[in-house]
Amino acid sequence: MYETVRMTLATMRDEMGAIDREIIRLISRRQQIAGKIARLKREAGIPIHDAVQAEEVLRRAFDQAAEEKIDPVSVRNIFSILVTMSEERQRECLGNGNLP
Repeated sequence: MYETVRMTLATMRDEMGAIDREIIRLISRRQQIAGKIARLKREAGIPIHDAVQAEEVLRRAFDQAAEEKIDPVSVRNIFSILVTMSEERQRECLGNGNLP
């Protein structure tokens, strides 16, 4: 019985690891798009920080999390970090950030 549980746990942890890797790939893709957005904003003379857009992203994340029946406050917090990362990537693309 114990061996079966260990094998099942290992399988599930492998699956979680695969999901984690996919999340990181998606974050990377999101960051690439943020770089493209930076160039468009520069051409249009639009500031990097857009409070209305940031709030829309956070609201959308909150609402979708609630629909999926997962903690919407935690998901909103995660997306707040993603928005901050995107803004920092945009600053970096314009020569004003501190990212590698």
